[in-house]
Amino acid sequence: MVVKKKKEMQVIALTICHQDLETLRSLADVEGKNLASLLLNCVQLTDGVSQIRYVKQIVPLLEKADKNGTYDPTISSCLDILAGMYLSLTVKNPLKKVLASSLNCLPEFFLTEAIQSFTSRLQEELNTTDLYSYRKVIDNISSCMENFNLGITSVNNLLKNVLHFLQRSLIEISEENRKFAGNHIVQTQLMNDLLVGMRVSVMLVQKAQGLQRIHLEISSSPTWQSMCGLLSIFTKFLSGDDLLQTIQSTSGLAVILFIKAMFHPPEKIPDLISSLLLRSVDCTCIPEWFLNCCRSLCCADVSESALLFLCQGTLTMLDWQNGRMGPSGEALLLDTVHVLFTLSSKIKESTLEMFLSRILASWTNSAIYVLQSSSSSLKDNLNGNSSIVRKLLEYVYTHWEHPLDALRHQTKIIFKNILQIHQLTVGESSLEETNLAADRFIFELTESLLRLEWHIKGKYICLGCLVDCIGVKHILALAKTIPSEILEVMGDQSLVPYASDLLETMFKNHKSHLKAQAVDGTWIDEWHETWVSPLLYILCEGTLDQKSYVIDYYLPKLLNCNPESLSYMVQILQASADAKTGSYSSRGALGALMACLRTARAHGHLQSATDAWKNLVSSARIKQGLIHQHCQVRIDTLGLLCESNRSTEIVSTEEMEWIQFFIAYNLNSQSPGVRQQICSLLKKLFCRIQESSQVLFKLEQSKSKHEPENELTRQHPSVSLQQYKNFMSSICNSLFEALFPGSSYPTRFSALTILGSIAEVFPVPEDQIQTVYQLNHDIDVGRFQTLMECFTSTFETVKILAFDLLMKLPKTVVQFQDSEKLQGLFQAALVLSTSTKPYDCVTASYLLNFLIWRNALPSSLSAYLKTHQVACGDGDKSSSVVESNTLMVIKCLLENLEEEISQAENSLLQAAASFPMYGRVHCITKALQKLSLNSLQLVSEWRPVVEKLLLMSYRLSAVVSPVIQSSSPEGLIPMDTDSESANRLQTILNEIQPRDTNDYFNQAKILKECDIFDLEDLKASVSNIDTSAEIKGKEGKTCDVTAQMVLVCCWRSMKEVSLLLGTLCQLLPMQSVPESPDGLLTVEQVKEIGAHFKKHLLQSRHRGAFELAYTGFVKLTEILNRCPNVSLQKLPEQWLWNVLEEIKCSDPSSKLCATRRSAGIPFYIQALLASEPKKGKMDLLKITMKELISLARPMDDSQSTVSQVHALNILRALFRDTRLGENIIPYVADGAKAAILGFTSAVWAVRNSSTLLFSTLITRIFGVKKGKDELFKKNTMTGSEFFSRFPELYPFLLKQLEAVANTVDSDIGELNHHPSMFLLLLVLGRLYPSPMDGTCSALSMAPFIPFIMRCGHSPVYRSREMAARALVPFVMIDEIPDTVRALLAKLPNCTDQCFRQNHIHGTLLQVFHLLQAFSDSRYRMNAYFQQELADVAACTKAKVWLAKRQNPCLVTRAVYIDILFLLTRCLDKATKGNQPVLDHLGFWEEVRKIISGSELITGSPYTFAVPGLPQYLQSITKLAIAAVWAVAAQAGEQTRDVPISFSQLLESPFPEVRLLTLEALLEKFSAAASGLEKKELPSLLWNMGETFLMLAMKENHPECFCKILKILHRMDPSEWLPHTDRCIHLTPKEFLNWTMDIASNERSEIQSVALRLASRAIAHHMGMCDQTRDSVAPKLKQWVQLVISACGDHLPTESRLAAAEVLTSTAPFFLTNPHPILGLQDTLALWRCVFTLLQSEEQAIRDAATETVMTTMSQENTCHSTGTSFLCFCSASLLLDRGWHTFSIKGQRIYI
Repeated sequence: MVVKKKKEMQVIALTICHQDLETLRSLADVEGKNLASLLLNCVQLTDGVSQIRYVKQIVPLLEKADKNGTYDPTISSCLDILAGMYLSLTVKNPLKKVLASSLNCLPEFFLTEAIQSFTSRLQEELNTTDLYSYRKVIDNISSCMENFNLGITSVNNLLKNVLHFLQRSLIEISEENRKFAGNHIVQTQLMNDLLVGMRVSVMLVQKAQGLQRIHLEISSSPTWQSMCGLLSIFTKFLSGDDLLQTIQSTSGLAVILFIKAMFHPPEKIPDLISSLLLRSVDCTCIPEWFLNCCRSLCCADVSESALLFLCQGTLTMLDWQNGRMGPSGEALLLDTVHVLFTLSSKIKESTLEMFLSRILASWTNSAIYVLQSSSSSLKDNLNGNSSIVRKLLEYVYTHWEHPLDALRHQTKIIFKNILQIHQLTVGESSLEETNLAADRFIFELTESLLRLEWHIKGKYICLGCLVDCIGVKHILALAKTIPSEILEVMGDQSLVPYASDLLETMFKNHKSHLKAQAVDGTWIDEWHETWVSPLLYILCEGTLDQKSYVIDYYLPKLLNCNPESLSYMVQILQASADAKTGSYSSRGALGALMACLRTARAHGHLQSATDAWKNLVSSARIKQGLIHQHCQVRIDTLGLLCESNRSTEIVSTEEMEWIQFFIAYNLNSQSPGVRQQICSLLKKLFCRIQESSQVLFKLEQSKSKHEPENELTRQHPSVSLQQYKNFMSSICNSLFEALFPGSSYPTRFSALTILGSIAEVFPVPEDQIQTVYQLNHDIDVGRFQTLMECFTSTFETVKILAFDLLMKLPKTVVQFQDSEKLQGLFQAALVLSTSTKPYDCVTASYLLNFLIWRNALPSSLSAYLKTHQVACGDGDKSSSVVESNTLMVIKCLLENLEEEISQAENSLLQAAASFPMYGRVHCITKALQKLSLNSLQLVSEWRPVVEKLLLMSYRLSAVVSPVIQSSSPEGLIPMDTDSESANRLQTILNEIQPRDTNDYFNQAKILKECDIFDLEDLKASVSNIDTSAEIKGKEGKTCDVTAQMVLVCCWRSMKEVSLLLGTLCQLLPMQSVPESPDGLLTVEQVKEIGAHFKKHLLQSRHRGAFELAYTGFVKLTEILNRCPNVSLQKLPEQWLWNVLEEIKCSDPSSKLCATRRSAGIPFYIQALLASEPKKGKMDLLKITMKELISLARPMDDSQSTVSQVHALNILRALFRDTRLGENIIPYVADGAKAAILGFTSAVWAVRNSSTLLFSTLITRIFGVKKGKDELFKKNTMTGSEFFSRFPELYPFLLKQLEAVANTVDSDIGELNHHPSMFLLLLVLGRLYPSPMDGTCSALSMAPFIPFIMRCGHSPVYRSREMAARALVPFVMIDEIPDTVRALLAKLPNCTDQCFRQNHIHGTLLQVFHLLQAFSDSRYRMNAYFQQELADVAACTKAKVWLAKRQNPCLVTRAVYIDILFLLTRCLDKATKGNQPVLDHLGFWEEVRKIISGSELITGSPYTFAVPGLPQYLQSITKLAIAAVWAVAAQAGEQTRDVPISFSQLLESPFPEVRLLTLEALLEKFSAAASGLEKKELPSLLWNMGETFLMLAMKENHPECFCKILKILHRMDPSEWLPHTDRCIHLTPKEFLNWTMDIASNERSEIQSVALRLASRAIAHHMGMCDQTRDSVAPKLKQWVQLVISACGDHLPTESRLAAAEVLTSTAPFFLTNPHPILGLQDTLALWRCVFTLLQSEEQAIRDAATETVMTTMSQENTCHSTGTSFLCFCSASLLLDRGWHTFSIKGQRIYI
């Protein structure tokens, strides 16, 4: 919508030396027509763009001279000067390219002289000896070789010299780089110079003609010697770990290129390179020159990175096209990939991993080139079944979920190339899509990909490649529902881009295929059915996230592919829009319709909005969408009005009316996301108005009679412009009305944001630019005051928006006339800056900044300024005025702050109560942040101010630091009301010392016991303190100062000081040298600031203090790392070494905090490491991590554990820091080892820190957990991927698990819980075997399985559960049945004498979790699944004694019964006309026996003291209920064979049994009442009303009682209410009394259910005869009071939701009845309840109340009154407004 301004081209003007300038002047002719005159005019210009025009005239001038045949002797000198001009220009200057392009067209007559000139000038350049001029020469050589004929010829003429220069420059630059080790700024520049020099060397060898036959020259020639020297340099660089990896990478390219150019014969080059890669060079068979140059590459200890970059050079620099290198080239290709596979298992550094993935992708490209004309043996080695392709696929599978996006992209390239490689190996006959899809390799690959879960990102990428390869029809044949399956997962934001890309690939391919085969247009129906129908289902029925992401990602792509589908979608959605209007929780068809239209218009598929509404959707639908209950429907409808693909499309009158209607009811949206969308869409609308108004202005000025052919300009432009102006004024009026005093935060946010957009889009006109509207015309004094009052809001966002809006307005709007008001406003700001309320000082800062920038400060402040400057003009925002104003305000604040700090030094309690100093500092910081400190004019006045700022900061810090550095800052002082409070505080501050120093763990602290507080001893110890001091507030009243007040004052003061110091470091210019006039901060001051941060980060105990100190310290370290001053640049490194040494020494006298997770120490080290330049080698990070990991590992008992605790806490902070990115990943394995081993420590502090570190590592490895049910989906990883990324953990975890298993599975049966078991099982539980894993993987997960099984024998219940869960992901789905049968076989028989219940329980848990995973698999209903489960059921039946009383352990009985229940749920269905599997096996008969012999029938001798009884009762009850339903279903509702009845279950003495039974029955009754069940209630549940009534009378368990009331509420009252007298001896009226008494007295949940039930009973009575209605009339007043009391804001959400539901259900009787049953007061009271609920802060309650108003509006009498029957799905805001209107039109206005 907004057109970006084109960036202006910046061209630096060329200049020449004085001698050349004098030469040109001497050669220029009088007429100024020769070349010298042209060049002289050119160089005299100062504008580079203008010089380009002169440069382009050079060649035409020479061509003219050439045609005339006249030779001008001055041309030779001019060509020489031109050569100098070309070489003097920088490589990025556009003039250089223009000059080269012009000289390429030089007439042939002048070429010889031009070449001589260029050669001469270039030779002069090559002779330079200044190291820092080498880069310019190298750039010139590069420029000469790039499409510049004169330059190429000159370089070829000087080839020997150029090579010698490159050799010399690379040697000298690398030596200079070594000298500057540690100065990364200089080193970075030098390394860039090295990199450019190497690239030029490579380009020279590739392009220079004289190097094509270099091997024919004698070895003593200078050219050959230079080539050998360069090769030696590149070889050295290749292994230089202290260089940038891009240099090493380029060295690998250069080495291979130079070998290719120098080695003879060429046929042996592949063999030589193979021997280099395989590290098997035979030194006796290679030339001496090669051995001398590449000796380090011929040995066996070549580094991994060097090998990697040699592979890159091999694939890049050798000619692989059409197999030109023959069989040796094919062998080299295979050797290269084997080396890459070896490196992939060793390289773990993220940057090298990225290089490796690119090189592997490059290898696949080279393989494709070679296969186009290769031997059959190579094709055999590269077909789909070969080991190489399998390893490539394994690489893809283990890296397609890699955190680096670029690496995941490389896996896509590799997979796509694998498919192409396989196509080339199978021959021409199989290249057709049909044949290729039937290929075994492709078919198995497709099936294996489809079997994967959809949470794997790589699945989408690879399926997309397969679609391109074999077509989508074959994939649809294997998985018809794949479009729906993909759309289902589009609720996950991380998967949405992958899913939408795959869908786009598929539907485009499908469309092309169908169109190619179809004779007519019938193909579109099949395409719509496949791709559009699932989309419409998601839009109508999907979750909120699914709909949002499908609309944003999928719908636009679908419409772009086939725009004609829009009418098809609209047609279907229109048909169902009336039936599916949606609600507050569902968009419905109307929402889907609006989303489709919005997307279509935004992407240009609707030519005109008006036409679209006329033809596709009615105006009524638009208005319905604008007031819909669902917020996203309103947003989509607004988007339809505001968005357009044409920014100049004129806004119609109808659109403007709808926008006004929308704004009236949507400014107060509670959702931040909705508010942001509303403001963004309205800004787009304003941009359309502004840009279309410019078109209208032009039309109005031209007064053209030829009007454009569109409906937007049917009326005169002036009319449209006036409508625009009126519309914008109306919008502004509405927005300012919304800013009334007391308006809510959402309303203020929306109004101010929209007003800010208006001020931005419609700026004050300049340079005769017309604008249709100006906001300042609609702002008067009252509205200005309204904006000023926004500063008093407690929300800072409102203050920011108000400030920004005021700053956008012209000064005339905010002009102050009264100096007294100015003084008052300024004084108010000063008072607010000392308020004890933190948000007041924020208000003060914005108020002061407003006065500063509007030049509205009182005149009395001018005394603070020594240098008086005159403002530039009226209304001018001169930088000098702003600077002087800022200086005055800061000086004033500093003066006040100095006085307050002096008082605080005497009494901190007085400061905390009366003048907390942090407000002053905050105002100073905010004023500095608004000012551009790099271009100050009053430097002489700023210097003392900066010095004073630093001094005041240090003084303030010294005052508050004793509190925040104490052991317990949160409770430092008690509640004191006596006059001695000041004395006590000073005593505590003097005596208290941190108790958590390094000797915290070394010696016990013995505290003196004291029964009383001896005031005399206190006075004696602090005789110098005035004991008569009183704490008084600002008004002179005595204040009670609490510990919390002191703490807030102190930590906020420290916070503001830290932010101020960080701001000063970040914004103030630094003095490069002492006494420099351009800087404000000296080197010493910077060091002092660093020392201050260090002290407080390492010693503060209060988290708020050191967290903000960290923020300021980060700003300082970032500046230091970019500082050219070497001493400052090395400060972070020095600080890091100092703190590491202090941590290592563990000195008991150290002040480092060893508790509070090491307090600020991790933050300190985090700031030092995170600011290290990421493009470097990250040496500080590497050394620090090495030190910390060594400290974090378990140490000898003789050593202190303090350093270990610090190391673990620091590692946790570093692993959490996202700024370190992938650079921290290589240390994850060592960190995990330290955490797991640390968990075995005997010291609690070490175990605690290890646990925290382990939790952080789990998040770092597996990602942030976003839900409870995502353990086996998003936050998991395949075993191969996990162990390929962290191979060191494979033997470690296996060894640790074996140790754990040996401990828990001991024969003695003692409780021996290994500390690491929990952590190990937690990690292993997040791994799973991939169906794509190879069987020969060296990192197989099979060895873990027996150890995990043995962990299930642990005597600890929780450990057995964790082992069972951890086992599931290790067993493949198709291996689960065999594993389950093996586990069942291990269970003892009933005849066995000796067995352990722990072992049985652990085994049964493993069986249960495995069966659960198997039953949840995607192929649950196929025959294989049924048969395997049947076999498992048979094995289970053999051990059924474990579910009977023969097994005395209730815990194991419960788990076994859970297994039986799971099997019944999965197998109780007939297959292919046969009887169910369970009947065939006699399974139900065994279940009946179990139930008949259970405690449910026989009664229980146990009490609740028996372990496992509740669990057992729940399990047997679930099985019994399943048996009842199964028998009822099989016997055709005959219940004679039911093992137990529901009545028996409901009469059980155990509440667990009753509760489960009631939940099952409630589910059935709820489904029947809502109409979800197709069948009626089973006969078992008929006539149960009396049973539930009797149960309600005697039930004393709260949850069971609540369920009974819910069931009665769900049942039809006519079935049970008439029988109350007979079964419970209560009349219906008495039962109503009983219900309302419960609603009055019980707790909230029962109260809510009882209220619903009572309301249901009352509604039943109201629908009966007059006599029945009159009988309950006296109780209606009590019911009304119950409803009123349920609407209180203090009550739980459930109570208010119940009230809303009750009001909805009774609305026809009491709210809208034309013959009111209740009295006027009671009716109005119920309506008051409705309005109260409509204004609730909770969205769910407002939505429920909306249903009430919708019910009332749907009544015929109300509809006739309001005429708004479409309001049945409106938002709460509109309905609240319309509800009031309803009352006002019934004859008179009634106020409630």
